[in-house]
Amino acid sequence: MKTRWSAAFGVVMLSLSGLVAGSSVATAAPAPVTLCAFTPTPENPAARPVRPPLPVALGFGTADVTFQFNYGPVTVRLNRAGAAPCAVQNMASLVLQRFYDQSQCWRLTDSARLGVLQCGDIYEVEMGGPGYKFPDEVDGTETYGRGTVAMGNQGPGTNGSEFFIVHSFANIPADYSVLGQVVQGMDVLDRMVAAGITPTERGPRDGEPAAPITITSARLS
Repeated sequence: MKTRWSAAFGVVMLSLSGLVAGSSVATAAPAPVTLCAFTPTPENPAARPVRPPLPVALGFGTADVTFQFNYGPVTVRLNRAGAAPCAVQNMASLVLQRFYDQSQCWRLTDSARLGVLQCGDIYEVEMGGPGYKFPDEVDGTETYGRGTVAMGNQGPGTNGSEFFIVHSFANIPADYSVLGQVVQGMDVLDRMVAAGITPTERGPRDGEPAAPITITSARLS
């Protein structure tokens, strides 16, 4: 079985093989299906014109997203078989609709508790989403080690376009849906951190990057 991602909503196309004796066809076990709830947020309209993903996610397979930053490329492997298939479906949809292209990453942290790059907000930190929200997908066992990619939010059930990449570690509760893992480009993240952070009221190591960090493009493969 081979999984291929296509179309504007991250539709999964399946190619089945395995002919057996005579004209019979070997059938595969049905894929796990998750119903997703993408709820419009008229109080927070879309920062860029996008449509919500399909409300059904198949819980198997992977897909790679390459974020081309102004520092270099970072490739993330999205895992539909993990605990957050709707979140993965959402990111694939936003990437295919070019939502993240030419967007700035507004927050970089490098403290003893939290070492992440936060992206996906179009206007500023935690402002400028896709015009809808969807529930958290966590089971309490989530951990956030180096290279983890997870959804950011502004409270329970407020997921949209914001996400973060862990460049060191994140000692935080298991409240953030895990999308996947960086498979190439951690050295790019390290260069971003080395360039420095602008201090804010949150702390000397929690603020905007000292030099702007921009996603010039994001592509699904």
